[in-house]
Amino acid sequence: MAIFVARHGETELNAARIIQMPTTPLSERGRRQAERLGARLATAGIVRILSSDFVRAIETAEAIAATTGARIEIDPLLRERDFGDIRGTPYNELGRDPFAPDYHPPNGESWAMFHDRVASAWDLVARVAADTPGNLAVVTHGLVCRVLVDRHLALPVGSSVPELWGNTALTEIDAAAPWQVRTLACCAHLVAEDGPSGAQA
Repeated sequence: MAIFVARHGETELNAARIIQMPTTPLSERGRRQAERLGARLATAGIVRILSSDFVRAIETAEAIAATTGARIEIDPLLRERDFGDIRGTPYNELGRDPFAPDYHPPNGESWAMFHDRVASAWDLVARVAADTPGNLAVVTHGLVCRVLVDRHLALPVGSSVPELWGNTALTEIDAAAPWQVRTLACCAHLVAEDGPSGAQA
């Protein structure tokens, strides 16, 4: 059994390097990326999909559901980090690095709060995977993917945690402890896409 964890497709705010809102939908390019991710997973034996409740994640999950026939279940634990009052602000207007380890966004989540929530999200994923008679897909966000790999998964020898996660980057994991990563942040399904993927949040 396997767990496939994917980041959502690109949005216009991704491409413009703006801290995103929960309601930000996929861009046209993001929809194409999601369709290619769905095509990649069409024969992967996925029978169940867990998704963040943010629009961009749900739309990406729907592309996977379209090719696999799997049902989608929504859970807010899989949301991106809450950047509070700075959501909707361009990166270059922030005056500081929003990803700095000591930065706590006003009315948002500190890194410690976010790490605790991602730990709860991974507990959820593990429980659902154990209760699923087939493979599980999880659609979430760049920072969630990074923290999951860094804190909860076993990387292959010689691998390291990527600093950035491309849009629709796919990570395949053994669906049992010690949660060994088989494929890490792979975007091979986007080989025909031009230009870099969007920023993390």
